[in-house]
Amino acid sequence: MTTSISWPSRLPLPTFEGYGIEPQDAVSRTDMEAGAARQRRRFTAVPTRIPVRWRFSANEFALFEAWFHWMAEDAAGWFAISLLGGIGMVAHEARFLGGSSPYKAQPRRGGRDGGVTWITTAVLEVRQRPVMSGDVLQLVFEEDPAALMAAVARAHDVIHFVLPGTDISGLRRAADGLHSAVQSVLSDLRPRS
Repeated sequence: MTTSISWPSRLPLPTFEGYGIEPQDAVSRTDMEAGAARQRRRFTAVPTRIPVRWRFSANEFALFEAWFHWMAEDAAGWFAISLLGGIGMVAHEARFLGGSSPYKAQPRRGGRDGGVTWITTAVLEVRQRPVMSGDVLQLVFEEDPAALMAAVARAHDVIHFVLPGTDISGLRRAADGLHSAVQSVLSDLRPRS
């Protein structure tokens, strides 16, 4: 990520209500006089719009307004924020979609401690949505997920239990990362009841 600005940790992340992922068009289409139209990919870093909604207390909304003005530069600046996507909650580089109204805030009665709750909606523009790499996708398609998970678990056990005390800290971190990534991918592949 190229931005040094982050979503404030004292503010809540967006709620599920109103949340969505809207990839923008990355294809150029040319209609032909005869036959099928031609389509080609214009670019690989496809911008995505993500409608979001927050529930802020009065104090949180005051903090949001100040952060939006000073840190997000009234919607001109990019910032890092954790957002939900196909691979889970991951950091995205986003900015508020500019225009006449970069966000909309409506006060509601009955907030925490009997105060006001601010329902705030906006559309975030994400530079490039994090997705599973092509190598991981190919691995998942080519291998038996259960066998792959078992192999990763065995490698994890060897690194953490068979070789303890050996200076292989980098290898341990890599195995932990691989183990977590494969578990995440395989949990998405398991049938849900």
